[in-house]
Amino acid sequence: MIFNGGLWLAVLVHPHCFAFRYLFTVKNHKRAMTRVHTFKSILMGCWLLAGLLLMGCRDNRQATIDLPFYRNAAMTPEWIAESSDDYASIHRVGDFSFVDQDGERVTEADFEGKIYVANFFFVHCAAICPTMRTNLAKIQETYRDDDAVLLLSHTVMPETDTVPVLQNYATVNNVISGKWHLVTGSREAVYALAREAYFADLEADLAEDNILHSENFFLIDQHRRIRGVYNGTLPLDVERLIEDIATLKKESA
Repeated sequence: MIFNGGLWLAVLVHPHCFAFRYLFTVKNHKRAMTRVHTFKSILMGCWLLAGLLLMGCRDNRQATIDLPFYRNAAMTPEWIAESSDDYASIHRVGDFSFVDQDGERVTEADFEGKIYVANFFFVHCAAICPTMRTNLAKIQETYRDDDAVLLLSHTVMPETDTVPVLQNYATVNNVISGKWHLVTGSREAVYALAREAYFADLEADLAEDNILHSENFFLIDQHRRIRGVYNGTLPLDVERLIEDIATLKKESA
């Protein structure tokens, strides 16, 4: 378009970035084309720089650890990058072997590559266990069709919580076989796992009849590392746990 004897030029930038019109008036066409090429070179440089910045942001996002790790009995959350010297020595839940409500042997191998929520309970607990059971049922329902998410409840009264007792408990409370494992074993094995794997303090958590009694839910990742600790009696904590499972799934995607 020519206006007042001047030459107006429109420079269209790459369509995937943005459209920008640069208008100017010149008398000399050669001079105008020089300015056009210079301007296009500058814009191309800006475009490449923006692309590099976006790639850098994406790489940083992929390296971000959204959920912390818990490495010792202090239960202090720690965000540890894969590049850290401490990453390889992060605490993991040790090997175990129990029997579930279906009479099936359950070991750590059944949870390899899975996200799971662990807790401790006993069938005839009338204090905090009913509330915890309700909240675990909510987690079960939320991830009902997700085979990558499991639940693991250890009885702390194996002498009375036999397989038939656990099976009846599962039936009454709509526990899904293969999704939510209610396990029993020797008292020594259960309590050792509680202390050594989950840092459940036997002395601090004693309750009726000298029974280990913890309200905590533990979120365990695909590599058997503790990624969250929640009060299983508090609705807000349980909601946070459900959200953190989703976060953990994205982290490993």
